[in-house]
Amino acid sequence: MESLILTIIATSIPLLMAATGELITEKSGVLNLGVEGMMLSGAVGALGAVLWLENPYFGIIAGAMSGLFMACIFSVFTINFMTNQVATGLGLTIFATGLTGLAGAPLVGKTIPSLPKIEIFLLSDIPFIGNILFKQDLVAYLSICIIILITYFLKYSKPGIILRAVGDNHVSAHSVGYPVKKIRWYATCFGGMCAGIGGAYIPLVLTPHWSEGMTAGRGWIALALVVFASWIPWRIIVGALIFGGITIAQLVGQARGWPIPSQILSMMPYLATIIALTIISSRISKNNSVVPASLGKPFFDTQ
Repeated sequence: MESLILTIIATSIPLLMAATGELITEKSGVLNLGVEGMMLSGAVGALGAVLWLENPYFGIIAGAMSGLFMACIFSVFTINFMTNQVATGLGLTIFATGLTGLAGAPLVGKTIPSLPKIEIFLLSDIPFIGNILFKQDLVAYLSICIIILITYFLKYSKPGIILRAVGDNHVSAHSVGYPVKKIRWYATCFGGMCAGIGGAYIPLVLTPHWSEGMTAGRGWIALALVVFASWIPWRIIVGALIFGGITIAQLVGQARGWPIPSQILSMMPYLATIIALTIISSRISKNNSVVPASLGKPFFDTQ
């Protein structure tokens, strides 16, 4: 049981990081469908950095910078040139898939050391709970800290309230003097860095080698997680664990020979994603208040 829970937690960390970054991006009014591409960039960047510098912690930095680079490309087109956010995000993912496949070709067959576990003094010695909660790696602890900070940031800080105002009504925010485009740039870049770290976690912890498309749709699941959480940060933790559990369930089912076709088991995480994305469509059509009102809408300086 303990090993199963640890596996579910490890599987949920990339989703948690990517979804947290996307939540901030969407709170500013930007819909970034390029999360999958940013995670792929983070994965190949991390693996390359660790092979070069021989230190897994540099992989976290390289993953963040790779995601940031992709976020900058996305921001130039969607925020400055005001292109369609959906089409640009899809295009970025396709571009990143090809680019990472090319960049990762020399890395095939090479392995890297995993991120070491960090034991918290005394707490890690608690039976059962200690191994699960207090013997995790740096990114696992970082993901929880980011959730806590973002919860405070959005609810109690002035910059967080401004960010929400930009996402809810960018015209009104601009009319009172807030730099809408600059705020959206910051939010999108933060989201890209989080997605990059989430992607870096895959070779650093889950699969210590490169394979083309190794994120396996986690970026799309992260997008669905934001909807599942109703744009509330702490709910992302619950959603990530659920989606992580669904992913592990289909692997366990295949390994134990459950009397269910393997194709159906493999479909489970993505079926849950489709259901979550269906929910967002119904909420937007009903003008549900939890959805940032300016989500996906470009901002023109003349507005």
